[in-house]
Amino acid sequence: MSKPSDLGSLKIGSYILLPVGDQPTGEPCRISEYDTSKPGKHGAAKARIVGVGVFDGAKRPHVGPVSMQVHVPLIDKRVGQIISMTGSEIQVMDGETFETVDIQMVDEEVDGKLEQGQDIEYWNVMGRTKIMRIKTS
Repeated sequence: MSKPSDLGSLKIGSYILLPVGDQPTGEPCRISEYDTSKPGKHGAAKARIVGVGVFDGAKRPHVGPVSMQVHVPLIDKRVGQIISMTGSEIQVMDGETFETVDIQMVDEEVDGKLEQGQDIEYWNVMGRTKIMRIKTS
């Protein structure tokens, strides 16, 4: 799920769907660099951005007019508790619905620090799930 937005209204730290190969929807990315140029004699102002993939960490450049319509992913940030850890798969119980979710992607910031019984924040973006950080009380 995503919503349309103007390229000129985004800033560093915003999220955007950037095209990848022949993938129609794009990859959710966090904007790490943003630069605009003045409008020229024959055209509109341009925005140059570099996005870092939320799931793969790859840098993706993109250039377009500031009035260009782009898609911004809808990020569902949820809190849960780790129930079990089996190899690379982590089973998490959602804090609101009490349903269990199997998650395999973990942010490099918390990789190796997870333990059973911990409260964590996980994101559900475009049908994919990733553990982003450990919640501290």
